[in-house]
Amino acid sequence: MRLVVFQTGADTPRVGELSTDGTNVSPLVVSGPVAREGVLLALDEDGRVRALPRSGENLRLSDLKLLAPVPRPRRNVFCVGKNYHEHVKEFARSGYDSSATTEAPPEAPIVFSKLPECVIAHGEPIEQDAAVSTDTDYEAELGVIIGKGGRGISAAGAMSHVAGFTILNDVTARDIQKTHKQWLLGKSQDTYCPMGPCFVSPDEIDLAHAMIRCWVNEELRQEASVSQMIFDIPTLIAAISRGITLQAGDIIATGTPSGVAVGFTPPRWLKPGDRVRISITGIGTLENVVQARQPA
Repeated sequence: MRLVVFQTGADTPRVGELSTDGTNVSPLVVSGPVAREGVLLALDEDGRVRALPRSGENLRLSDLKLLAPVPRPRRNVFCVGKNYHEHVKEFARSGYDSSATTEAPPEAPIVFSKLPECVIAHGEPIEQDAAVSTDTDYEAELGVIIGKGGRGISAAGAMSHVAGFTILNDVTARDIQKTHKQWLLGKSQDTYCPMGPCFVSPDEIDLAHAMIRCWVNEELRQEASVSQMIFDIPTLIAAISRGITLQAGDIIATGTPSGVAVGFTPPRWLKPGDRVRISITGIGTLENVVQARQPA
């Protein structure tokens, strides 16, 4: 099943099921704060999509304003760094990775976080505040939405805790990241976590063959198979939950392939007017335009 969170005009946000051809939405009847929780309101205690009544409407997707599948995550987004071999190498060579001493892959998952307030939806602008940073990078990533929490989750049982998947753009202010020698500030600038366009249940995506791609202004910059991750999804869930209790609604951004702006010589930073388009097989396409942030 594919779900979207949407608005018609200024109406209250709603949750709906996306049609097989991706052109229409059938609204579901859910109760709760959709503007914050989004698709989480459609999940049962086991993290699966519940059988929900429908409103009887059939809406055209093109007439709707999409929100992020989880518009305001309950906690910081768990993010994984350096999880594709070629990206490890390009980042080490860039001079922006204060922790890199070699191009060797990490021995264990590198996990940091993004603040929930930086999440935006498909179609909303990524705002570049030139007074703060101009070294703006893109990172196409598969997002994992946890449906059932737990602590000490084994890799063997990890996928039973996954409610579904979405697309994230782990936008990064590289100069801030380099200056502070850590990742939270550079990763959590306002609007720096585009998410969407939809939520898909595990049966909708073949992780063994799913491709992740990113275009900037129609130029293909990133292309890899999700199966090329250094640490796969079960390993990530096991590592994070070893001492931290994962909660329903937690989101894990699983890392980006090579081809990011910092990997070019010279770096090819995003600038106002640039359009970033990310697709993952079985999910869809997340697209956002960069715009200059206006002074308050």
